[in-house]
Amino acid sequence: MAKDPKSPNRVVADNRKARFNYEILDTYEAGIALTGTEVKSLRQGKATIGEAYAGPSGEEFYLFNAYIPEYLQANRFNHETKRPRRLLLHKHQINKLIGATQREGFTVIPLKIYFNDRGRAKVELGLGRGKKLHDKRETEKERSWNRERARLMREKG
Repeated sequence: MAKDPKSPNRVVADNRKARFNYEILDTYEAGIALTGTEVKSLRQGKATIGEAYAGPSGEEFYLFNAYIPEYLQANRFNHETKRPRRLLLHKHQINKLIGATQREGFTVIPLKIYFNDRGRAKVELGLGRGKKLHDKRETEKERSWNRERARLMREKG
């Protein structure tokens, strides 16, 4: 699915450590079932998904441990900050993710929360396998070499 370059998605929360800690094999876009105060809080850009994960609960998929702070102007009608939020996926996607999580070593990690061009809150989910320590070192070496190579190329001309 190609994205229109004229309408960039506004990223609210980004899980930058996910690509370092996990080998991402496939990505999915899912909607989130939110309350009104959660949407308003997200529009302020104050969510964190560093410790969040997605998983099945019965026949549905949920986003667990994602922190969306309370909306200050909402007084008593506020939401719970770390409640499980239902992810809106197609049935075949849910079945594929449930099958992958039941196999050994696969997890579903939220990579970012953003608003699409229609103003809907979306989550980009990554299906991945945890990296071992030596894989993380190799990734870090490769990144370091790419930075060094770019610096040398700038200096040469």
